[in-house]
Amino acid sequence: MNGPTRRSLLKTVGAMGIPALGLGTMGSTSAQQGNALKVGVVYVSPVSETGWTRQHDLGRQAIETAFPGKVTTTAIANVFSTQDTERVMRELAEQGHGLIFGTSFSHMTPIVKVARDFPHVKFEHCSGLQHAANLGTFEARYYEGGFLSGVAAGAMTKSNVIGFVGGFPVPDVVATVNAILLGARSVNPKTICRVVWLNSWYDPGKEQEAATALMAAGADVLVSMTDTAATAVAAESRGKWSIGYASDFRKFAPKGQLTSFTLDWSSIYVEAARAVLEKRWVSRARWEGIQPGIVKMAPWNPAIPSSVLATVRANEAAFQAGTLQPFTGPINDHTGKPRVARGQTLASDDLRKMNWLVEGVQGTI
Repeated sequence: MNGPTRRSLLKTVGAMGIPALGLGTMGSTSAQQGNALKVGVVYVSPVSETGWTRQHDLGRQAIETAFPGKVTTTAIANVFSTQDTERVMRELAEQGHGLIFGTSFSHMTPIVKVARDFPHVKFEHCSGLQHAANLGTFEARYYEGGFLSGVAAGAMTKSNVIGFVGGFPVPDVVATVNAILLGARSVNPKTICRVVWLNSWYDPGKEQEAATALMAAGADVLVSMTDTAATAVAAESRGKWSIGYASDFRKFAPKGQLTSFTLDWSSIYVEAARAVLEKRWVSRARWEGIQPGIVKMAPWNPAIPSSVLATVRANEAAFQAGTLQPFTGPINDHTGKPRVARGQTLASDDLRKMNWLVEGVQGTI
């Protein structure tokens, strides 16, 4: 399925009150002001009412709310390829944007290159792994929300099969699908998880096909880490449970959504803009989850037994206290190879580079 045309994209986001969004099209959400800080945000997919890019756009909006008259923002949507990302970010820098956000792992190579060429501009990269004096990164511990969701999935499945639809097998997504199964097996050791990779963050048609195939293969709880609600819609249409990601998908799955692990980037966006305005911005690497509230759980489905919810909330409190480490051994990978020894915990650096699936996850990378 092809992505939206530039014409349809501009029409859609214009109705949302976000002018001049689109590949290579520059626009500001407010009139340019002489000394205002210009902030650019580059999105990997279209802005819709829910999903990954929507949550980043809420961060952009939070900047405007926090600093009325002191900032103007420019949003560029549907920028995925390396070439397009470099061109768009370079244009933003040349046009005087003092703070530029990249919002996808796929933006890493171009943002590093552009940051090197514009040392006076500050860059923030979500999902990035490389840093410079003017390039910081931020990321969420998605796996914490995945583990909590997995507990509910393991308790509610009747087939003992979870279906997972992923965009790309990048480390943060791999770690999350692993955590989902570890959470499920903490309450139901018989659970397995079948994985389909789309090799796209935004392809609703292909995602629906993957979800349908997973249900045909026995999955009665579906999870997705993409930028659409297609998996939740497919599950709802067949009376299956679902777990949302990035945004709360209850609108699309009012009966079947068990929960969503949602993302609130607003504090990071606002703090970065404030630091630039106050001339105290420094490059940082942030990786935050349930605590301090970057990852938040949507309301839990009332069908989940109270005993299961008690377990979930105890685990959530442990995440907040920093005492729960899901990747504590013994853990084998899906080939049976030992990966984490008994009593040991996977190091953060290894977790952020995770390229293997835990035992019980059926799929390939």
